[in-house]
Amino acid sequence: MMMGKKPVEASAEIPTSSMSDIAFLLLVFFIVTTSMSQDKGIGTTLPPPGEPLPIPKENIASVWINNRGDVALKMMGRDFVTVSLPQLRELVEQRIIQNPNLVVSILAQKEADYKTFIDVFDEIRLAGSPHDWSKISIAQPPGARSGP
Repeated sequence: MMMGKKPVEASAEIPTSSMSDIAFLLLVFFIVTTSMSQDKGIGTTLPPPGEPLPIPKENIASVWINNRGDVALKMMGRDFVTVSLPQLRELVEQRIIQNPNLVVSILAQKEADYKTFIDVFDEIRLAGSPHDWSKISIAQPPGARSGP
């Protein structure tokens, strides 16, 4: 044993001086390598802006969605009738067979559930598969502003 030198004791602490550097490098790595998925939204092509064309009333079927999630259909000058989603699809399919120029107009109350709106939109798109579904109109509630 040497004189004047004390034995070195082992430390019980874990060295953390470079821990922040390692955490930062891992954070940068995961940010750079992670791909974010983009929401697709509703796959619909909107027509170019222009003047609206007049549509004869016999070519319009109106669908109303209220804030309770009820769906009503109005066709051929009759009053609105509450329908389920499968009934809506069936009635619209029948009407398309009678009138290939049918335009379906969807109108929802401001407080209506978005999921119900999308379900209605999907059912109408599925009705009459050969039908040109550029003939779906999303109507604006009365008193709503158009544009920014």
